[in-house]
Amino acid sequence: MTYLVLALLFIAAAVIAGAAFARAAFARPPFAGKGGGPGERGRHWKAVGLAFAALAVLTAVFDSVMIGLELFHYDPAHILGLRVGLAPIEDFAYPLAGVVALPGLWVWLTRRSRAPQPNLKGLVPQALLASRPVSWINTAYPFAAAMLLTTREIDWVVIVGTFYFLIPYNLAMYGINDVFDYESDLKNPRKGGIEGALLQPHLHRPMLWLAAITNVPFLVVLAFAGGPAAWISLAVSAFAVVAYSAAGLRFKERPVLDSLTSSTHFVSPAVVGLALAGADVTPGLLILLAAFFLWGMAAHAFGAVQDIEPDRQAGIGSIATVIGARRTVRLAVVLWLVAGLAMLATPWPGPLAAIIAVPYIVNCAPYWNVTDTTAARTNVAWRRFIWLNYGSGFLVTLIFILQWSLTS
Repeated sequence: MTYLVLALLFIAAAVIAGAAFARAAFARPPFAGKGGGPGERGRHWKAVGLAFAALAVLTAVFDSVMIGLELFHYDPAHILGLRVGLAPIEDFAYPLAGVVALPGLWVWLTRRSRAPQPNLKGLVPQALLASRPVSWINTAYPFAAAMLLTTREIDWVVIVGTFYFLIPYNLAMYGINDVFDYESDLKNPRKGGIEGALLQPHLHRPMLWLAAITNVPFLVVLAFAGGPAAWISLAVSAFAVVAYSAAGLRFKERPVLDSLTSSTHFVSPAVVGLALAGADVTPGLLILLAAFFLWGMAAHAFGAVQDIEPDRQAGIGSIATVIGARRTVRLAVVLWLVAGLAMLATPWPGPLAAIIAVPYIVNCAPYWNVTDTTAARTNVAWRRFIWLNYGSGFLVTLIFILQWSLTS
């Protein structure tokens, strides 16, 4: 597949979506307090044109800089050869696709008719809050690291996949959760900040649509870029995101399965990256993924402890509500310990990562004897856990750089 074909697919999808959204929005006067006639439509498309002009300049400048620094390159056999600066003409398809589709989506979501309509002005900021921006890196990093360490190059698949697992994936994972957890979130004092949004009922349906619209195109493109292994891993990843929270499945209310599914949320991006890169499956790689999976289970179990009271009030059964705060904390400590020990069985420099389990255990251990009535106090450690991930990511990056140098 050439970059031109891929670019045309993006543009075609964007034009169809953008035109459809804009037509639906302006078909219902008054729009935003004004008429929705040809004048409004004309101003909309003029704004789209101006926005694209600005993005095109930025694309030409920054792509030229990155290409000049040799951060990535394009195979001449897969591009037309036309360039603006050093940027291939195909690079301009992506800002064009975005600027055509997103404004149309925006005006459609915020349209108002003469009949009272729900106020959706808060959708975008609430969706952003719901996606937990502070945790975006936790899913994008495993994908990007898996691909880069396997292919040793940055191509469009790495860029598209990393962006997908950075924002749209988290928007779906956490947004769907906040929609279906609304009743328990009302009783949860930690909602409404970096630990999640308290989505108002009138934003629930738009939130689900936004999650679908921002995820499905990426899933299709990534599936098209890979083979059966990528299809299966993408399907498992997407299913886990929906099944964890959606009504009728609600894996989060099935003890142990809730931790297994939550861990899949973070390990599956790495598996997708390995599948797309065509990585060789070795015992060392399987042990590494198993250790990562145990880490994810421990993280979920420990995080569930702080929500025991609001979850029980809302009738939600989690691993923590079923086995109790004390046992859940102890289980998390054991899982982190086993994850660290497992890394000792991986090829060098993998054993260095065993030390990363220590700060998590130290953070969790003081609550070894916590009770259900004092479970909410673990939120202090949970907030430290969020920032521990950044320190751990730094150490993991150093180990990856060492591994890169040893195998170059």
